[in-house]
Amino acid sequence: MTATTITAPLTKGGRVRPGAGLRQTGTMAWRSLVSVKHNPLELVDYSITPIMFVFLFTYVFGGQMAGSPEEYLQYALPGIIVQNTLFMTMYTAMSLNSDLTKGVFDRLRSLPIARSAPLFGRIAADLAKQLWAMLLMLALGAVLGFRITGGLEGFVGGGLLLLVFALAVSWSAVLIGMLAGDPEKVQVFAFTLIFPITFTSSAFVRVETMPGWLQAWVDINPVTHLSDAFRGLLVGGEIAGPVLWSLIWAAGIAAVFIPLALRAYRARA
Repeated sequence: MTATTITAPLTKGGRVRPGAGLRQTGTMAWRSLVSVKHNPLELVDYSITPIMFVFLFTYVFGGQMAGSPEEYLQYALPGIIVQNTLFMTMYTAMSLNSDLTKGVFDRLRSLPIARSAPLFGRIAADLAKQLWAMLLMLALGAVLGFRITGGLEGFVGGGLLLLVFALAVSWSAVLIGMLAGDPEKVQVFAFTLIFPITFTSSAFVRVETMPGWLQAWVDINPVTHLSDAFRGLLVGGEIAGPVLWSLIWAAGIAAVFIPLALRAYRARA
């Protein structure tokens, strides 16, 4: 007979061991991902809505904006993906808020797992969904005529930059999810905040076509820097400046919202 040694998930002080906490985070992330199978309506948010955005912007605005849908797609698709990424971060807020109001966190808190596992698992799962939506939109764009001229390094670099920025913004979504009274209020807040900053940027139109007073805001808008950086990496253009400013904005957003989000999470969860 052989004896199997099982590492206890808790230390003598009652804290979860780091390795066990990491495994629990992975389990919680998997829980969030497989929920799509039980709730197919999530496919609308992560698949159908991105596809709809690409078609609408390309064929409704393309002819007016650039003379042809194909030419406009080459400029606008990176901005459309950036907009969709920012909107999808709010799903983190709605999901967390829903778990809180339905008592899911109360049940998880009674288990011998790391208190951070449900939160970090949710964020990790939502980043995986972000990656899926980005790849889906790029694949559809390729079918419609979009071409990545920045090579493999531009594609990988652009994807990583987008995920890093989404991770930073996700912490603001965590704070909103903790403070909002219900998921409907989260949704209202998301549209009120994200809609204006994405449309007052270079995501869909060139900055020089805007009024001078608006350009002053557009030039410092973090969505402008992210859209320019993502576009430059995929199809060419200025890269260094927009990428640097995108990373600075991401670091600033994370520095502000991570402590606030964790404090609100500890208070409610």
